[in-house]
Order: sequence, then C-alpha cells, then structure tokens
Amino acid sequence: MIKEQVIQDALEQLEVHTGIVATVISAPGIDGVFHFTLDGKVHMAFLEVKNYIRGHQLAHLVRLKTKFDPLMVIAGQIYPKMKEELRKENIAYLETNGNVFYKGKDLMLWIDGQKAIRGLGVKEKTGRAFTKTGVKLLFHFMLEPALLNLTYREIAQRTGTVFGNINVIMNDLKHQGFLLQLDRSRYQLQNKKELLERWMVAYEEKLKPSLKLGSFRFLKDEDYIKWKNIQLESITMWGAEPAADLLTNYLKPGELTLYTLETKQELIRHYRLIPDENGPVKAYQKFWYNEKENQNIVHPLLVYVDLMNTGDRRCIETAQKIYEQFLQDKF
Repeated sequence: MIKEQVIQDALEQLEVHTGIVATVISAPGIDGVFHFTLDGKVHMAFLEVKNYIRGHQLAHLVRLKTKFDPLMVIAGQIYPKMKEELRKENIAYLETNGNVFYKGKDLMLWIDGQKAIRGLGVKEKTGRAFTKTGVKLLFHFMLEPALLNLTYREIAQRTGTVFGNINVIMNDLKHQGFLLQLDRSRYQLQNKKELLERWMVAYEEKLKPSLKLGSFRFLKDEDYIKWKNIQLESITMWGAEPAADLLTNYLKPGELTLYTLETKQELIRHYRLIPDENGPVKAYQKFWYNEKENQNIVHPLLVYVDLMNTGDRRCIETAQKIYEQFLQDKF
C-alpha cells in the first residue's frame, strides 16, 4: 500500500509538471514497469519503489540495474547527493513532488528544484527506539549484545542512558521485531541486518547533526597531507574516511572526520586547526562509552555507517570491504 501511494503521487506530479501521462504495470521480480508515450515513441524503465532513498542504498540499486536495465527509482524523497550518484549510474528517478531524471536513447527529462509537497508519500515510522536517545543506546547494544542481559540500572551506568528510557526503548525494539525475549531475563537482537539499516538512517538524520562540533582546516597544509602523523589525544579518534584508510589501506580520504570528547577550543589548540565551514576536517562529539577497539579509530560499525551514508561510490566500495572483514558475522 505504501508503494502504491508513492507511485500514484509521483505519476500525478509528473503529469502536472511535464504533461506526460505515465502508467505502471506489474512485472515479476521488480516493483513494476514504468512506461509512457511521447511524440509517438514508447519509453520504459523497470521500477524500484521506496518511500525514501538514501546513500546506503546505492550499492543495491547499482546491482539491481545489472539485472533490470533501464532502471528507475520512484521515491517520496531522494537527497541531492544521492540524485547526483544516480545520474552518474544512469539510473532514472522520479520523486513524489515531480522532480525527475530520465535519460533514454533519444530523450532526456531532468526537472529539479521542486519542493516537497506536504501530505505526499508516506511518513516513515521510527518509534522510540530510533530517537536520539534510542540511537545511542542501540549502538551500545549492537557493539556489546551482552548488555541486553544486565539490569536496567547496570545498562544505564554502562551506556550513560537515563534509567527511565531503557524500558521504553527495549519495549519498542520488541514491538518492531528487533528484540527477542528468550526467557524472563535474557534477550537477543534479531533481524539484525534490517535493524542496522534502520539505525543507519536514524543516526544520520536524528543524532549525528546534533553531535557536530565544527568544520576546520589545518593551519599548515602539510598537516592535512600527513594526517597519519598527527598524535591524537586519547579521547579523540579517527572516523569515516581516515578510519577506513587505516583499516583497509584502500581509501584515500577526501575528508578527515574526528570523534572526540575534546572541546572545540581544545581541538583548535591541539591540532592547529582553524574554523572553516568548508574545511576538510569535521569534528563530532563522541557519544558512546567503554571503547574497546583500536585507540585512535572508532569501531568498524560506525566507520561502515558513516561511509554508506555518504552516498559516494568510492566510500561505499570501502564500506563493503569493512563489512566483509569486520561485520558480516554479526549482521
């Protein structure tokens, strides 16, 4: 029903903005086939329909295109960076507000800039488990599943979560099918791949923006080039691209991400940084406790999530390597 509503809204807005009357018919193995006639010529594409399209879904769409070509994505919302990557892969897209990209042999449609229309599409249900507090607590559970079997008081002490929120979050995880109660006091996470995808979206949208301390550039350009020589304080770690490079030796960072408990002024002083909104150094507040991994690299799970959320192909390729090496036995 959600997909049907997204398709209906998108086709209506496409007609409003272009005059094109398109239809969608069912087809095996795919969400449908989009087709329309213009100047006596029939144009078509196989459909993948989502409420939202985000960076971490790019790899799936690229694989899908190898089987269903040409491919079009119909969605309630597609972020600008994701649109850019879809165009690079020649994957067509149509949003419920009428924004469209379609490149055929003898036809090019490209409309952008239409604002989202209130009421179109279907609002995602997130629940209490995917609020800022829930995202923080769930990260601890994913890193250390044994925490699930401690008392609420012990979980609160180990994760920094307010005692009263733990029961609410765990109940919501059970309600959404992500937490299985084995007996009176033992639990385990389930449907973990889907859980990770949900967490990835909630982290990027709900929590990460509130963690940002600032963007910076180095006082000396050589510090950016030789970033691996920088001695980080014990409460500061590399994340995202530099962490991925250190883990895989595969990705040359274009942006240097730090997770830290240092203040903005301490970062400036310790690493000779200058505040710059367009600078290549991005600093975020560390939001988890009891780090047990490499002292100067965040956990591979967070590296994977940050890379996937970029929507950048080279970052996603590296994220897949990290997943295969560090995470696939857990998710």
